Amino acid sequence: MEPPPPPTGPLVAVKLLHTGVWLFFVACIVSIPVTAALRRFSWAAAAFGLVLLECAILAANRGRCPLTDVAARFTPERADNFDIYLPLWLGRHNKSIFGTLFLAGSLFALWHWLQFRA
Repeated sequence: MEPPPPPTGPLVAVKLLHTGVWLFFVACIVSIPVTAALRRFSWAAAAFGLVLLECAILAANRGRCPLTDVAARFTPERADNFDIYLPLWLGRHNKSIFGTLFLAGSLFALWHWLQFRA
C-alpha cells in the first residue's frame, strides 16, 4: 500500500476549517453539562440547539459533514480522517463518542433544570 500524497493548499485549508468547526461543536457538547451545573440553562439550551442544528445538517447530508465532500475534491485519500486533523481512531469513532457525550450531557442538563425548577 502506497502512502497518501502530501496535502495540497486547498486540502489543508479545508482540513483546518473542518478541524475548527469540529472543535467548536466539541466545545458546545462539553459546555452543555458544565453550564447546566452552573445553572446557566440558557447557555446550555443554546449549545444544545447548535448541536441539534449540526445533527440536522449531517442528517440532510446522509450522515456526512459537507466539508468531507469538499475535501474529497482535493485528494483520492478516504481514510476516516482524510478531511480533518484528528487521529485515525478518533476520526473513526467521532460520532459514537461525541454522540454519547451529547446525549449524556443533555440528560444531565435536563435533570439539573428539572431539579432547579422544583
